[in-house]
Amino acid sequence: MSEKIIALKNNEFVKVYQTGKSKANKFLIMYVLKKNENSSRLGISVSKKVGNSVIRHRVKRLIKEAYRLNSKSFWPGYDIVIIARSTAKDKSYKDIESALMHLVKLNKILVL
Repeated sequence: MSEKIIALKNNEFVKVYQTGKSKANKFLIMYVLKKNENSSRLGISVSKKVGNSVIRHRVKRLIKEAYRLNSKSFWPGYDIVIIARSTAKDKSYKDIESALMHLVKLNKILVL
């Protein structure tokens, strides 16, 4: 069964940036904003500094897949925005997944 990822709209990105809390590591930056719903929503931003469109799309797919496979481990009810840093462009899935899970633990949204 495939997990549906609900994406954020532009104005919702801005709200998470302005009022959410952020944590970062070498490859990713994560903004998190608690909301009063049962489902979480994900937004991913990969700028042109990361690389050309093929590289940016690959990084975005890796982040989305890492989130999808681990989303059952996250507390529900959050808006999450993930920004890829330029160091993420050459990384494997395992590196991206590890960076994502590290940020989830730092933001204290991991179900233990």
